Amino acid sequence: MKKKMIVAVLCLAFALPGCCAPKERWEVGEVDTAFKLVGPNHKVVVEAFRDPDFPSIVCYVSYAKAGGVSGALGLAEDPARFSLSIVRTGREPIVPDTRQKKETQVFKSRSAIFRKMKVVRFYDGETDCFVYLATSTLLLDGSPFNAIAVIPLRASVSAK
Repeated sequence: MKKKMIVAVLCLAFALPGCCAPKERWEVGEVDTAFKLVGPNHKVVVEAFRDPDFPSIVCYVSYAKAGGVSGALGLAEDPARFSLSIVRTGREPIVPDTRQKKETQVFKSRSAIFRKMKVVRFYDGETDCFVYLATSTLLLDGSPFNAIAVIPLRASVSAK
């Protein structure tokens, strides 16, 4: 009996850190935008994901998701329009690689909508900020849709 209790406590102790680890990506919510008689409604979805190199930076993306029968079956073409916002959730220092001049992809495609969008990060050494750029991989009228968000890396200095 005592051995079973010890095993149960150890299993619980090892399981808790994994369940409390921060998620890498999650859906925040969704809003219906158009009623469909058959199948799910058209909607706008908000998802969040952590920057894989800097987990205290969270990227929020909103995008349109087609409904109806074709949307439910994954056959509908989702619009390649989206919005991007960034927030820093921790106070730990962020040390960027200042030698890197090219963009770094921070979000890899996992779902049908994100196969049409990529998010990259630039470091702006002039202002000590990360600049996140979301672009569509679909060219519409010769130019992709895009969204931009900036996060300062230094703590703001308050006036005394």
